[in-house]
Formats: sequence, C-alpha cells, structure tokens
Amino acid sequence: MPSGTLKTFQFLGLTFDWTTIISTSTAFVIVLALGIFLSRRLSIRPGKRQNLLEWIIDFTNGIVKNQLPDRSGSTYRLYIFALFLFVFVSNQLGLFLEFGNDSMQVRSPTSIPLITLTLALMSLMVAHFAGVAKFGFVGYLKNTFLAPTAALFPVKIIDQITNLLTLGLRIYGNIFAGEILLNLIAGFALPNNTLSSPVDFILSIPLELVWQAFSLLIGAIQAFVFATLTSVYISQMITKE
Repeated sequence: MPSGTLKTFQFLGLTFDWTTIISTSTAFVIVLALGIFLSRRLSIRPGKRQNLLEWIIDFTNGIVKNQLPDRSGSTYRLYIFALFLFVFVSNQLGLFLEFGNDSMQVRSPTSIPLITLTLALMSLMVAHFAGVAKFGFVGYLKNTFLAPTAALFPVKIIDQITNLLTLGLRIYGNIFAGEILLNLIAGFALPNNTLSSPVDFILSIPLELVWQAFSLLIGAIQAFVFATLTSVYISQMITKE
C-alpha cells in the first residue's frame, strides 16, 4: 500500500492523485470490455458468453425485484446491473492486478475511501432523485424528512448521513483489510523483495492462495451487499411513509 508521497496533479483548483485515476480507469475499461465481449453475437440460442451475461442480468434483476416488486423497479435495473459489475470488478482488481510503487499504484479502487464514498453518494443521489420523480419535490421532502412527524427531521438528516458513511466505508474496510493482509503474507514470504528463507516462502504459498480465495468471496459478497442496499434505499424513497 502507498506509504510515500502520492503523485498528484491540479485541475480546476482540485487535486487528483494518479493511483485513484489509474485504478478506477482500469476497472472501468475491464467492465466495458467484459460487457462488449459477453454481449457480442447475441442469439435466440445463447452460447456460453450470452448465458453468463443473462445470468448476471437475472441475478441483478432479482436484487431489484426483491426490493422494488412493482413496475418502478424496471427503471433502475440497468443502474444496479452496472453498479454491481463495476463494484465486483473493482473489489477483485487488487487480487490479480496490483503493481506500482509507493507514489503510484494500480490496485482495487474500492480499497480507496474516496472511491467508495463517491459510489455511495452516487447511489444515494439516485435514490433521492427517485423520490423526487415519484412524489414531486415537495412530496419528496415531506415523505423523506417530515413523515410521520416533522419532529423527526433532525433524525432523518442523521440517518441519511449514516447511510452514506456505512454504505461507503463498509466495502472500503473489507477490501482494504484484505489487501493489507495479502501484502503482509507476501512480505512474510519475500521480506524486502528477497528470498530469505525457503521454508517461509513455501509456508506462505497456501496462506496466500487461501486468503485470495477468501478475498474473492468477500469481494463478491460486498458487491451484492452494495447493490442490495442501493435497491433498499431507492425503495425507501419511493415508498409512502
């Protein structure tokens, strides 16, 4: 993980670091390439690629249907599908494609709190927009912040802030901790990037493989949880209190 000075640049008065940009762009390119690859040559008699794509779509549609069983759910199926796929790929990226130095790395974008909080903010904005589209702006304010009584307004504000933090930091904590442990195991095998003990190296191999498999599972679960909670928040916004 980065411990030195990150390479940054300024744009429109804002500071950006290359690790965040490159990691996020890499995940985006992988998701885009995967979508194009799986959706090529669609047919009535699907092949393996189309079957995989349809399984993912059915899976994410099921997430939406469980929380939004009426017609309103169809509006957000594509968003949940894209969100799930991006978060899943981002969670796994650091397991298979982590390289760089202390100042600039490619790693899991979801191990960067700025990215996870941005994704959480984006999902909550979609949820609030859904509430406005459903009830109108005044109706949305009443249903979201003033129901069942206006006395709960401060509590409702705190609840929305809590939703943002928990949605963003939960996935960050899981993925960041997983990458830290993988780095610790790698450091145990190759301290200072040199083979100091063949025994330590041999012992670390099964540990690394087991933890990578566990991290793969955790990444998939966190993508599912993120997509599910996003659907829950949308459902809350379009349901009458």
